[in-house]
Amino acid sequence: MPLKDDWQLKALCRGNHAYLFFPPSTFERKEERERREMKAKAICGVCPVKAECYEHAVAIREPFGIWGGLTEVERRTITLVN
Repeated sequence: MPLKDDWQLKALCRGNHAYLFFPPSTFERKEERERREMKAKAICGVCPVKAECYEHAVAIREPFGIWGGLTEVERRTITLVN
């Protein structure tokens, strides 16, 4: 029987480009943030577990980062609408 979170093992955000999915601890200009988020979303776009990732982020109310191809603001907007 598969583990509940075994989808994370298949996530394309794991590894060398994980930094793209969360803001840096230092100041980030708007253009830099937009570029970083665009790269992260491109990875999400071809990820085989994008839906599971999004569902997990919503279920735990993840306040940071890009999950399931959406930023925290985009996730919050969707959950408020639904």
